[in-house]
Amino acid sequence: MSDLEIRNLHVAIGDKTILFGINLDMNEGEIVALMGPNGSGKSTLAYVLAGHPKYKVTNGTITFHGTNVLSLKPHERSKLGLFLSFQYPAEISGVTVSNFLRTALNARLTVPIKISDFIAKLKEKAALLKMDSALVNRYLNEGFSGGEKKKCEILQLAVLEPKIAILDETDSGTDVDALKILGEGITQISQQNKMGILLITHYNRILHYVKPSRVHVMVNGRIVKSGGFELAEFIEKNGFDSLKVEVKKE
Repeated sequence: MSDLEIRNLHVAIGDKTILFGINLDMNEGEIVALMGPNGSGKSTLAYVLAGHPKYKVTNGTITFHGTNVLSLKPHERSKLGLFLSFQYPAEISGVTVSNFLRTALNARLTVPIKISDFIAKLKEKAALLKMDSALVNRYLNEGFSGGEKKKCEILQLAVLEPKIAILDETDSGTDVDALKILGEGITQISQQNKMGILLITHYNRILHYVKPSRVHVMVNGRIVKSGGFELAEFIEKNGFDSLKVEVKKE
């Protein structure tokens, strides 16, 4: 039995079905990549795992350590140990990165963390991502570059230490230098905390820094191919169109 189990998952928005019978397993401590072209349903799966109310599960199950995830509200899923890093992080004016993270961390703890301990933890994790120390005192994502926003997302990951993290296109909007820092940071955080990572991307480039043990390819709302890292290399050379012939039409 896997830590996270997705079985025959069908998801719709209104009358339109987006996901068709997704099956996916993963465990804490492993890195799994979910690749696919734009519009294939990758982000839909991420939002469903996090509990976004826009998406309706019409069939199937999601369980985490035997708990029915679909019966839980988003904050309950977070406390259970699930984390979602957004493709397009929101800006929150008036709330500093530091205050946001301390509030989020305390919401997961039985006893609130001491301010001195939190500051030490925040400095340690920010250094891991080579973040400007002044960044944590600015309003969350306000005026941040693409790379700074993504570093801030991974800083949240490092501070909150979930059991399984869903990273939705962390590589988008980043330059080469930021991508390397993010990739190496994600790998180190995963190893230190035995954290499971579901890395959603349509590019192979981040997988050179965050190397997955398994790769799944999603096209038109279905997982059409699964394999090891060699599958990501195949996609890089041949593109997703080479797999579309395997997709059944409704």
